Amino acid sequence: MINQDLFLRFGAALLIGVLIGMQREYAYSNVKGGGLFAGARTYALMSLFGASAALMSDLMHAPWVFIGLITLLGTMVIVAYFITATERDEIGLTSEVAALITILIGGICYLHSVEFAAALGVVTTVLLAVKWELRQFVKVITQEDVFATLQFAVITAIVLPILPDTTFGPPPLNVLNPYQVWKMVVFISGINFLGYILIKIVGPKKGIGFSGLLGGLASSTATTLSFSQRSTTQDGLDKPFAVAIIAAWVIMFFRVIIEVAVVNSNLLPYIWPAMAAMGASGSVYALYLFFSQSAIDEEELKLSNPFELGPAIKFGLIFALVLLLSKAAEVYIGDRGLYLTSFLAGLADVDAITLSIADLTKAGHSVALITGKRAIILATLSNTASKGVLVFSLGSRKLRKFIWPAMIIMLVVGLSFVLVL
Repeated sequence: MINQDLFLRFGAALLIGVLIGMQREYAYSNVKGGGLFAGARTYALMSLFGASAALMSDLMHAPWVFIGLITLLGTMVIVAYFITATERDEIGLTSEVAALITILIGGICYLHSVEFAAALGVVTTVLLAVKWELRQFVKVITQEDVFATLQFAVITAIVLPILPDTTFGPPPLNVLNPYQVWKMVVFISGINFLGYILIKIVGPKKGIGFSGLLGGLASSTATTLSFSQRSTTQDGLDKPFAVAIIAAWVIMFFRVIIEVAVVNSNLLPYIWPAMAAMGASGSVYALYLFFSQSAIDEEELKLSNPFELGPAIKFGLIFALVLLLSKAAEVYIGDRGLYLTSFLAGLADVDAITLSIADLTKAGHSVALITGKRAIILATLSNTASKGVLVFSLGSRKLRKFIWPAMIIMLVVGLSFVLVL
């Protein structure tokens, strides 16, 4: 190992130790009665100790040297814990565990990868810094949320690896791949769960528009339904509800961009201008409504945990069916059949048809990228129109008055990309 690389690795270990130590000092800066286990200097020395132990082990070609030195310092950390525990108002192992991780990070800097060690150091620092936020999050999570999340995680971890990664069905309809179908279920559920978690963290009284924005990550249709129904029972909030609904619709367009980017990046240049244009037009109108009203929400958006097994299986079946129907329409009817299938599928769910079309336009498949572009845009247009129907069917008269201009603008912008661009 050349000296330049050696200095780089030890320098990285030093900086990571200082970063973790500074966070620990800041965390205890307002704590009365002391109890600080170690500060920035000590954590930096621990990280350097780990790197030095790894260097000694490498020079002596003896792994036991590294193990012995780490055990020695680990024992000192344990002894220090028992000494400082008597000075603390509450007992905890956070600082001591962070110290042990810092030592190991120093070893990783020398033995493995500076990049990975840096990432581990950042993650450690973030976890140390979000103590209050994590406690607040735990308070708003229900037992049903935990059970649903664990249920989905266990089934995904067990089922996904053993599913066959091969296509089934008679050619040319052999497009159903159980592994790929379930992977798409995990992907969409992950996006939905992100929105759900953000809503849980934000909680109530954060503004209707912001709730709609987060609700769009979880389900733009559910958000539209929720606020449309509330508009008939809560007078004077029609404009804020309209902002929330349009915000959820805008997020739907950016969800499509993310889904296409993940599944088929070659389709992305065809899709993102239309999605961005529709999202931008809706955003401008939503901002206009937002700045012309001042009502604040006092209720939390009601959404169920998207990590339920039932909805996950339902989406998987819908995705597989849409994928099969899209392929059949393209083979036996041509592009027009694919457009019709996309439009009809978009009425119910835009995620399934977006993922299906993105998959069918991959290299080696028969669907052209320009055809996939038009099909996905048609799906988003039909989905936007169907949510508009929800508003006009369930919403108040004033809510309908605020929503229809945004819907018309987004539909016209989308159609222009289908027919002209």
